[in-house]
Amino acid sequence: MQTEEVTRNDVALAGLRLLLGAIFVIFGQYKVLGTGFTRGGGFQFWINGFLPDRAYPFMVPVLKAFVLPHATAMAFLVAYGELAIGIALIVGVLIRAASTFGLIYMLLLLFSANYPVASDYPGGQSAFWEYFGAASDHLFAVLCFATLTIGRSDRVLTLSRMIKRSLSER
Repeated sequence: MQTEEVTRNDVALAGLRLLLGAIFVIFGQYKVLGTGFTRGGGFQFWINGFLPDRAYPFMVPVLKAFVLPHATAMAFLVAYGELAIGIALIVGVLIRAASTFGLIYMLLLLFSANYPVASDYPGGQSAFWEYFGAASDHLFAVLCFATLTIGRSDRVLTLSRMIKRSLSER
């Protein structure tokens, strides 16, 4: 059986995948194992914090009419979703699906929490490029998940590769 050559790019994508997975496991596990986020009002606290002026205008009706009325279910979806995305990326199963869901999730966070408020910047009227700095916390994760969705981050350090290798050696 012919084996594929592992490139530095493969290793770099695997490293990105593993680090992003670890971050998502960290954020997901405290939400799943604790009750403050899911049942203690933590999720609602964050959504209500976004609503005054941080959510993009097209997201405000979604947050008010759909997310907040179903806050407990949404909090559990976020908590277990983050954990599932992280585990999938670390273990190396369903990587493209996990990356796609991570991309969608981070875009929703970006549009819910990073609306550029001109009063945050000196002079009130800022150049368009300055808004990217305010959104960088979510924007970098969007770019990472887009890279993992498009790229081949499944070539190194994945459970499916290890299983295929062990079956082919029999």
